[in-house]
Amino acid sequence: MTTELRETEQKYEGDANIVLPPLQGLPGVATVSEPEAETLVALYYDSEDLRLLLSGVTLRRREGGADEGWHLKLPDDAGHRAHAAKGTSSRREIRMSLARGDRDRLDRRPEGLTRSGASSSHDPVPGELARLVRVHTRGSELRPVARIETRRRTTTLRDAEGESLAEIAVDEVAAQTLGRTTTVTRWNEVEAELTGGGPRLARAVSGRLRRGGLHPASRSAKLQRVLMVSPRASDNGGGRAGRYTTVSRRLSPGSPAGEVVLAYLDAQAARLVALDPAVRRDEEDSVHQMRVATRRLRAAFQAFPMILPSATTQHVRDELKWLGTVLGSARDTEVLEEAFRAMLAVTPTELVIGPAAARVTAHFGSRSAAARDEVLGALDSPRYFALLDELERLLASPPKTAAATAPAGEILPHAVGLAYRRTRRRMRRAWQAPPGPGRDALLHEGRKAAKRARYAAEAARPAIGKKARRLARRMKAVQSVLGDHHDAVTVGTAAREIGVHAHLSGENAFTFGLLNEHAHHAAQDRERKARKAWERAARRPGWLKASGRS
Repeated sequence: MTTELRETEQKYEGDANIVLPPLQGLPGVATVSEPEAETLVALYYDSEDLRLLLSGVTLRRREGGADEGWHLKLPDDAGHRAHAAKGTSSRREIRMSLARGDRDRLDRRPEGLTRSGASSSHDPVPGELARLVRVHTRGSELRPVARIETRRRTTTLRDAEGESLAEIAVDEVAAQTLGRTTTVTRWNEVEAELTGGGPRLARAVSGRLRRGGLHPASRSAKLQRVLMVSPRASDNGGGRAGRYTTVSRRLSPGSPAGEVVLAYLDAQAARLVALDPAVRRDEEDSVHQMRVATRRLRAAFQAFPMILPSATTQHVRDELKWLGTVLGSARDTEVLEEAFRAMLAVTPTELVIGPAAARVTAHFGSRSAAARDEVLGALDSPRYFALLDELERLLASPPKTAAATAPAGEILPHAVGLAYRRTRRRMRRAWQAPPGPGRDALLHEGRKAAKRARYAAEAARPAIGKKARRLARRMKAVQSVLGDHHDAVTVGTAAREIGVHAHLSGENAFTFGLLNEHAHHAAQDRERKARKAWERAARRPGWLKASGRS
């Protein structure tokens, strides 16, 4: 059984003998406990080339303390990082208790150190945790890479009700590497972790500790220090070997166009990798978000061939399309089932004839399970790992083009203009077609073009600024209402299909005919809204007119 929590903490360094400053009087703090001592012994697991650590991930088996067990720490998503106080790091932590008979296996010596490296036999990583890091290991064996013993004295800050707000731990650390050679390291540090308090308390604690002679640690994880890994390489929260999110300086219209495009691609590739564990755990909206990252990557490759020539990206685009299709099947099934349940919930009871709800459950239950199995199969496949490897190689060593070194403000508006005009042509064809399935299909193509134009504008925003943001917002509005239109058309088709199966089974299919009619009217309404949204988006700003002809 696993549990999950979010860890928001900051580490500090000081002299050899660290003494905490007084902690009374901090915001919301009513009482400060006496320090409680404990000893924690942990084995850290990674691949031989430290793929987890270089991706901002740590996996350990710890004994001692209230939370002994297996701990997997993953980079937190941007939404939760935004709520963390400045200077703190926020990560997701997944815990699994030690199995029966699995305790007391770490050799405890008085000084917490062994004389040799890793034993040839060690506790295997639980399968559930191993699967969650497979996006990084990709078949590489997980083995112990370090052993760390921490003698900890923890002071708890509590509110007036006695609830814990934060824990301030003074750690005496003894560590050794495990491998072909062994290095012994010792140091002291302070770890301040929020347990119930907010950013205001975190800032106040940081100020108090700094004034007490401490300063933020150069590395946010003990394992970085033990293995002498650069914090910049392992704190990026991105892909394997610290590959993603390489551009740290502020981008502008004068930045090389290649840097702007690659920064966007790096961010989306990192997002794709970061979402892998969430999809494996079947977390809400994770499949949709991973699909979006896949689409953004593919759209950016398509929109900027002057930076990344089409011939060099064709295969990775094809593989991204494959992955997007697999994720899309699962996502579309989710959307359809939710739509049917919502329609049945608002349909008068007297109009729900026969086992309509049971029929919907039966129809989508098997499809959802099959789609889920297909997604998990894809994420465990050599094809998926090869895609990630290829994506990393391409972004690490992109082909050099003349446009890539030119100012982004000169190059990228033209590419965004091309994506916009592609959308304009498709929408024109759709509105010229007579109402019916033909127009529905053309509107769906228009939606895909609008999405590509939106993503191109998002990628080029450092070069174009607010104008790109406005265009992206308008394209998103078109994409959104056309997505609703496509969903309504798909719901109508599914209602007919389910109704036919119900009829052939001897059931009354009246309710599904009603739902089909409801979906038809909904599609017509979305089409009218889409026309209005497009009329607003079709008013081209001057910079788009100047970037090329219609």
